[in-house]
Amino acid sequence: MRLKLTIAAATAGIFFASAAFAQDIKIALIAGKTGPLEAYAKQTEAGFMMGLEYLTKGTMAVGGRKINVIVKDDQLKADLAKTLLEQAYNDDNVDLAIGTTSSAAALAMLPVAEENGKVLIVEPAVADAITGEKWNRFIFRTSRNSTQDAYGAAAAVPASGEVSIATLAQDYAFGKDGVAALKNALAEIRPNAKVVFEEYAPQNATDFTASAQRIFDALKDKPGKKIINIIWAGQHPLPKIADLKPERFGIEIAPGGNILPAMQIYKNYPGMEGAVYYYYAFPKNAMNDWLVAEHQKRFNAPPDFFTAGGFAAASAAVTAIQKAGGTDTEKLITAMEGMTFETPKGPMTFRKEDHQALQDMYHFKVKASGKDANDLLDLVATIPADKMPIPVRNKR
Repeated sequence: MRLKLTIAAATAGIFFASAAFAQDIKIALIAGKTGPLEAYAKQTEAGFMMGLEYLTKGTMAVGGRKINVIVKDDQLKADLAKTLLEQAYNDDNVDLAIGTTSSAAALAMLPVAEENGKVLIVEPAVADAITGEKWNRFIFRTSRNSTQDAYGAAAAVPASGEVSIATLAQDYAFGKDGVAALKNALAEIRPNAKVVFEEYAPQNATDFTASAQRIFDALKDKPGKKIINIIWAGQHPLPKIADLKPERFGIEIAPGGNILPAMQIYKNYPGMEGAVYYYYAFPKNAMNDWLVAEHQKRFNAPPDFFTAGGFAAASAAVTAIQKAGGTDTEKLITAMEGMTFETPKGPMTFRKEDHQALQDMYHFKVKASGKDANDLLDLVATIPADKMPIPVRNKR
């Protein structure tokens, strides 16, 4: 009888261990689906789900465990983002989380990951502080940071001749980080170029007349090339600045990358140059080919800026779980530090020191004419990750 009980207990132990192993992999996806950046959040979610589909060959499972994605809307509110992540870790018992759209909301989430000892993959927020002074060891970021944007923008500036730049940016962390990063990047790789004036406007600004006049006054008498560099999320101020005829003073506009609906206004300004994180026609690899074809088939449009980012976050999560052999947090961290993973942009690598994904950027020129509304940009050059000396700022 004792032998039977021992065998039964052992069998039960095997059963429960197998059941535990077979539990779903739970992932929280937190995004600002309500508010002015709704389009960014929707793209992130679409890209994340398509990434999981591609990487699991349609099974939506890793290591025999089904992936269960729990989507939460933080409405771009920092306090709500923090609460939702706490709920995801404690009530939903997720293995890891992805998020979020707003940099302010993402920053509020960072200590929650540390307090709960669970991985947070930041996508698509860009503030440098996320992998800088506010970072902790549970934070990994697939999205580019402000400094990577800045190095891309700096690389698109001519390498010779005097260049004077004025910036127009939103008056919060994203804009201020972006300007500071641009100044540092120019000093590093384009010492011939200087930011001579900084203009900040409210996030919801619609009238840029006064801002433009201050920028024109600051630039118009400068020798050499004169550029307005716009760092903006949401509805773009480019048309309103362009309507004020900066070319009267020999001033050019460098708008930076954005989502396709925002960049469709660029076609009115052929020859304009800048740098972009992703544009569907630029990367040449099998993963991007699949994403472009499938997205066009399903949504009647090419994948966008943040679609690629969501896909990259999915790739990071799946690659890490496969490499770690499961979802144990410490094993995930060990697997992810220094990990290279494939994305629609090509390979990215989580730098061990600060867990920032190092990645290529793209120097573009606006086409004179495209075959449709989304055929907007020509590739001038790929800016390789190893040509952008992104500083480590987390004092690890």
